[in-house]
Amino acid sequence: MIRVGIIGGIGSGKSFISKLFGYPVFNADDEVKFIYKKNKKCFNKLKKKLPKFIKTFPIKKNEIISSISSNKKNLKIISSIVHPLVRKKMKKFITINKKSEIIILDIPLLIENRLNKKKDIIIFIKSKKSTVLNRLKKRPNFDKKLIRKLKENQVILSKKRKLADYVINNNFSANVMKKKVKLIKKEILNERNSSRY
Repeated sequence: MIRVGIIGGIGSGKSFISKLFGYPVFNADDEVKFIYKKNKKCFNKLKKKLPKFIKTFPIKKNEIISSISSNKKNLKIISSIVHPLVRKKMKKFITINKKSEIIILDIPLLIENRLNKKKDIIIFIKSKKSTVLNRLKKRPNFDKKLIRKLKENQVILSKKRKLADYVINNNFSANVMKKKVKLIKKEILNERNSSRY
């Protein structure tokens, strides 16, 4: 099984590219949404630590946004409770898909949280600032202040790019991107025979 980590800035199109590979995808953002919606234990812990903000179950996104916008230290508190749950889900996903040729790890903080392994293939998704901003504006709960705080929590993009085995420029049509991903997928599968595996 080849582990492919998809990294890049907020709004670069990581999830879109991940799906184009056509292999099982672990999407950390989707897992966080699921935890907020279904995990009562997580809610109780967050409510205990941040009673001024976290009040109702399921946890509302605007409550999380308010807490982070109010004090960036709250992001660390939230992360300390939520990230171990995401890690647990990731391990389960890897076990379930162990017979898959490739698995895709779409995890924004893959590098920061040291979830990557030495043999992982890292793909950095690059997008123009204007394209990123347009994508982010379409999202519900768009908040410039929050995005700034989340960006501060990620390794500087230039450093991330240096860690990547491949860089995908995500500024083209869906058809062009499909072709780009197909070529990289072919290269990755050919690389299986190298000493890396």
